[in-house]
Amino acid sequence: MAAKAPFEQRKKHIIELLKQGKLLVVNELAKKFNVSEMTIHRDLNKLQQQGHIERTYGGAVPAERMEFEFDFASRRASNQKAKKAIAQEALKFVQPGQRLILDTGTTTLELAYLLKDFENLTVITPSLAVASVLQFSSGIQTVLLGGIIRKGSPDLTGVVAEKVLDMFMVDIAFQGADGIGLNGELFNTDMRIAKVDQKMRKRANQTYVLCDSSKIGKIDFASNGSLAEVNALITDSGITPEQFQSLKKICSEIIVSKI
Repeated sequence: MAAKAPFEQRKKHIIELLKQGKLLVVNELAKKFNVSEMTIHRDLNKLQQQGHIERTYGGAVPAERMEFEFDFASRRASNQKAKKAIAQEALKFVQPGQRLILDTGTTTLELAYLLKDFENLTVITPSLAVASVLQFSSGIQTVLLGGIIRKGSPDLTGVVAEKVLDMFMVDIAFQGADGIGLNGELFNTDMRIAKVDQKMRKRANQTYVLCDSSKIGKIDFASNGSLAEVNALITDSGITPEQFQSLKKICSEIIVSKI
């Protein structure tokens, strides 16, 4: 008979099953882990208290919090090699003593990971994810903008975020984009983020847009400006020659990172 797995081990496997989209059924879990159904009921109750699942009759489904965690992890994993390469190029513009804005998005999040060990930086961000990466960095002063938390995303938006930005001037703003039209137009999925992005550029001496090539040529819901307003676009080698030539007419510099 197989040995009984401890709770933390069962918890890890249960969460992995949820990630795979599997239906959790109590009697099947009891057989899988060689424990009683009562033990599985207790496990599921604990996972519900921790916000991972919602109980159903005879089993469980992912809680909204867990669905969000899966979604964000999936977005971060998408084109991650390209995002890391773009972040490495962006890092070349950062010097100790600077004041930076890091926008929301998974590419700017990759830059945040590279900044963790920097000394003497100030980073302003509307991203809870970026702030969580930098919060224990002794050499970085992190300023988290106020505002409204966007449902389904770890971002702060709204009038408060815009007003707080008016308090600062920074050396560089690093922005993401959900789409870039071939006419250089910059897009976000949310108009509230578009307004914050517009304000960021006004409060920065230089602005760099970090955007992987899968988003070039795509149009999204809210326009926030143009590549004509920024110092450079940093993308990856997936950009086509045609896309490069179209955007080069609008953007003063396009930096192509190697994946």
